[in-house]
Amino acid sequence: MSFLRAILTCLRKYARFSGRAARAEYWNFVLFVVLVSTALNFLDRALFAGRVVIDINGVMIRTNGPLGSLFGVIVALPLLAAGWRRMHDTGRSGIYLFYPLIVMLGVSMFLAFLTGFGPLLSVDIQEIVGELGAIVALGSLFVLTVSPLIVVWWLTRPSQAGDNRFGPQPQMRKHLKP
Repeated sequence: MSFLRAILTCLRKYARFSGRAARAEYWNFVLFVVLVSTALNFLDRALFAGRVVIDINGVMIRTNGPLGSLFGVIVALPLLAAGWRRMHDTGRSGIYLFYPLIVMLGVSMFLAFLTGFGPLLSVDIQEIVGELGAIVALGSLFVLTVSPLIVVWWLTRPSQAGDNRFGPQPQMRKHLKP
């Protein structure tokens, strides 16, 4: 799939989470988003000379510029949808894209649980819980570090051959009319 065709396909399927996306379609769209975001950030810095600060009822919002921010908002949903379809293409549910977020939430909840109950425990029990908690926290921090790498690895896997439960193989669809 060509670079331009991948971009147009992902934008045409703006919020379509069903079906499959070929590896070239997804990664060309990711490359497009990175290149345009970089160019818009340079343009924002040139036009707005640094950070833009907006004060809304006492709430300070700092941004590098409106162009890059607006582009990020516009492409967030198609990027998520393309990743979701890419996961489908590898035979996995799209929910696996959120695996690092789920791990991060779990680790945060565990650490909050440990620190929240510390003052309520006696000194002896607090030391035992603290030591066991540190061991579990180190293991969970390792999983938190590895989980985004696993998702990227899944996104780079070849397409599952033939039809799967999410639809026909993307290369086979190019002869069909959408």
